[in-house]
Amino acid sequence: MPGRVLPTFTPAEVESHNSAKSCFVTIGRNVYDVTDFVEDHPGGGDLILDYAGKDVTEIMVDEISHEHTEAAYEILLDYHVGFLSSDASGKPNDSAANAGEGEGEGVVYQTTGMSREEDLSVETDFSQDFKTHKFLDLSKPLFPQLWYSTFSKEFYLEQIHRPRHYKGGQSAPLFGNFLEPLSKTAWYVVPIMWLPLVAYGTMIGAGGLNNPSAAAAYWVGGVCLWSLIEYLMHRFLFHVDNWLPDNRVGLTLHFLLHGIHHYLPMDKYRLVMPPTLFVVLAAPFWKLAHAVFFYNWYAAVQVFCGGVFGYVCYDLTHYFLHHRNLPMYYKGLKKYHLQHHYADFENGFGVTSRFWDRVFGTELETPPPKGAKAQ
Repeated sequence: MPGRVLPTFTPAEVESHNSAKSCFVTIGRNVYDVTDFVEDHPGGGDLILDYAGKDVTEIMVDEISHEHTEAAYEILLDYHVGFLSSDASGKPNDSAANAGEGEGEGVVYQTTGMSREEDLSVETDFSQDFKTHKFLDLSKPLFPQLWYSTFSKEFYLEQIHRPRHYKGGQSAPLFGNFLEPLSKTAWYVVPIMWLPLVAYGTMIGAGGLNNPSAAAAYWVGGVCLWSLIEYLMHRFLFHVDNWLPDNRVGLTLHFLLHGIHHYLPMDKYRLVMPPTLFVVLAAPFWKLAHAVFFYNWYAAVQVFCGGVFGYVCYDLTHYFLHHRNLPMYYKGLKKYHLQHHYADFENGFGVTSRFWDRVFGTELETPPPKGAKAQ
């Protein structure tokens, strides 16, 4: 599952888990420990045990036996424990690492080098990655490497959209000095810092309006306005790729703003927005609210507070889409957002919903992988 580094198992190890006490099954390279589900299987545990230690890809889609629904695959996500290796050592061999150059299982998307969302959390070999791509050495601070580089914009954009995963699920060094702690933000900092301010501002705004219905309407309007701003920021600020200056200043600023998230999408401490950056980005929103609602200062405050609450929901949603198991609705949203990372970063800019993607024609439709034939 994304958010933690999963181990690899040799085929022999998987086959050894072939009893009710320990039951593994595989689908492609994915390994699932379904021991706890054996007794709960609607068709009876014996049907699962018949395939213990084996691949269940074909039986899952077999129409004569029982073609499983999407819900069955969603259940399997909760039991995902690792990946199937290709040799006895437990490490993927060259053929597995290069999967995607041909037809069938393992084909990859040309722009990202990924084939499925699980690939986002497969450990990157630092030395091999640097040797192969000649981009950034993940064992050293990233900022100075980028600042003193001579990368072209085309090469930079190609590389940051090929996700890497830092070993041990930790954060890569960015500055390597006293600035390092300032570059990391835990997810819980966002609600702790902003929700009390939202509550205080909402009380001020509602008190000035003296009309609960109007205050609520302005506040909800602010939340809705944020949903549009979220989309526009993600599409035209965070993904300003086509208009990015082809120099080290432009590339470095882009990397700090959003590039590092696509480069290291599972870095949990560089996923939500640092408070200082949000203050900078919120200042225009404050001006906008007061420009539109110039006739009533309290109404503008309500709209602004609703917008900040929308931002808090956005940042927390974004974090949980990457790092948590979620209810059914959010699982669909999670799949949609992670496809933005591993399949098509030029579409799918909505994080909390697909609404504005549908309105502006950027709804993500997963493209055919490299080497695969379009359906």
